[in-house]
Amino acid sequence: MPIRIPDALPATETLEGENIFVMTEYRAIHQDIRPLHVLILNLMPTKIATETQIMRKLSNTPLQIEVELMRTKSHEATHVAASHLETFYRTFDEVRDRHYDGLIITGAPVEQMPFEEVDYWDELCDIMEWSTTHVHSTLHICWGAQAALYYHYGIDKYDLPAKASGVFQHRLIKPSSPLVRGLDDRFWAVHSRNTGVRREDVEAVSELEVIAVSDEVGLYIAKSTDSRRFFVFGHPEYDSDTLKLEYERDIKRGIDPQIPVNYFPDDDPTKEPLNVWRAQAQLLYTNWLNYYVYQTTPYDIRKAGGQ
Repeated sequence: MPIRIPDALPATETLEGENIFVMTEYRAIHQDIRPLHVLILNLMPTKIATETQIMRKLSNTPLQIEVELMRTKSHEATHVAASHLETFYRTFDEVRDRHYDGLIITGAPVEQMPFEEVDYWDELCDIMEWSTTHVHSTLHICWGAQAALYYHYGIDKYDLPAKASGVFQHRLIKPSSPLVRGLDDRFWAVHSRNTGVRREDVEAVSELEVIAVSDEVGLYIAKSTDSRRFFVFGHPEYDSDTLKLEYERDIKRGIDPQIPVNYFPDDDPTKEPLNVWRAQAQLLYTNWLNYYVYQTTPYDIRKAGGQ
């Protein structure tokens, strides 16, 4: 089944070029099916790239999904045209009275700042609080996961001795979880972050459980025991060249970054990286949508979130 997104969104042409079934709004409203309503709070500066990456993962399922994009009003985005934001993005004020089957909160390049110093922190707190009564299931990614653990459970992040950048091997702590159904016992996943959350801090909270970890970079997946909140500390949505683009960006900035681990063949940045995380990333999104959104959300969307 297709993903339903605005016809003129840049992601539409990209996804159609990959033979991904994107349904027009006209066709969607003439089907007698209630689609899943998924809201994406995109906090990344590279908004078009991020929205396309996430929609690519959402589209490869047998479910019809209607996607909406949201931005923070208290932060002025500078890496995307204002016309793009005005055309395709809503603010929290425009959606606060609505209910959603799913919400995705992305990462953001503010991880080395204290949470309270982020200029949109208060707005993000309002959104996370609203999600408890207006969203059936929320998926938090990277810094979004750290922010949610801090807000909902008081778990703080900590600075890593060096940036976790690369493709790392992971193992399942709870292989019986439907969230990781189909994943190999050992699998690869992308991380790109300067901060982390300690596994023992998550395990000390009875309402949380750890699903997957890396011996090199720590936590990868955790969730709430009521299956309403999911926390992914890496970037399963990343394209094959995203880490490469970040590495080249940092070189131009004079940061002298380390070469991403297990990414370039022979650690040679002139060689094209191979994508070894695509399958697990797709399974992760598909399992979340199927088992924790579609299978359990109320048919009457006004009841989503339990309000």
